[in-house]
Amino acid sequence: MPTDHADLTLPELPDALDAPGILPVPAPLVAAAVAASLLAVTWIVRRRRAGLPIVAVRPHQPVPWGGADVLQVLLIHVAVAFAGVAGMADDAPLATRLAVSGLATAVGAVFSLAYLIARGASLRDLGLGDPRPREDLRLAIGGLALVVAPVLAFAYAVNLWVPYEHPIVDLLRAQRNGAALAIVAVSAVVVAPVAEELFFRRVLQGWLEKRLPEADGGQAVGLAAAAFALAHAGQGLAFLPLFPLAVVLGHLVRRTGSILPAVLLHGLFNAVSLALLLLQTPTPAAAG
Repeated sequence: MPTDHADLTLPELPDALDAPGILPVPAPLVAAAVAASLLAVTWIVRRRRAGLPIVAVRPHQPVPWGGADVLQVLLIHVAVAFAGVAGMADDAPLATRLAVSGLATAVGAVFSLAYLIARGASLRDLGLGDPRPREDLRLAIGGLALVVAPVLAFAYAVNLWVPYEHPIVDLLRAQRNGAALAIVAVSAVVVAPVAEELFFRRVLQGWLEKRLPEADGGQAVGLAAAAFALAHAGQGLAFLPLFPLAVVLGHLVRRTGSILPAVLLHGLFNAVSLALLLLQTPTPAAAG
């Protein structure tokens, strides 16, 4: 389910070396991200040595849908996306195109939920039951601490090789008003995490867990993560750093049976990436 608006993992850092108007990442932010990742790794090592799980298992049942349902959900997203594109004028402004893309993603997610519920799935099956706000937020913050430094460092490294390309970067270079920022924030921090976690981590990965019923679910998590990464092909080499992020997200859903911690982590990660993108992309006045 490719999207045009999510996972801003590759801010254009190489341009910051020589282009006026782009600020480098402040050293205190880099130090804080590295320290957070080191603390998260230390905590994980201690848990493993003590024989404790990194993420506690929440009892949940295998999903009730099959491969044909997974394909149907994918076709729903594709059909809604094409309908959105077909309804736009060829010369529609970039902000309008991004807004329509985000709306199409949201509508596709709603239609997918309706289809699966009509097929007999419950909210718990869909990873939306049994919310535990405090625990879900703790898992999301812990996951963010673990991934933010290594994933963004990986993104920076591959961006030196093949520059990141994304319509959001183009929009923020051309337009930095409240409407543009709202479109970007809602699309990347809210819509994309919900829609993508629902499809990749619950619909697809949930089905793969039934087809590949190994003890730790590693194959299902890995295949769903690969599909998630490849769905972002065409954005430079973004798919490479997105894969380890997706593995962490998949592990959360595998252990809890809920997409809520993964949605929170995904949204927080995109928010951090968006903040870096805003920091490093020149304002329209500077760019012009």
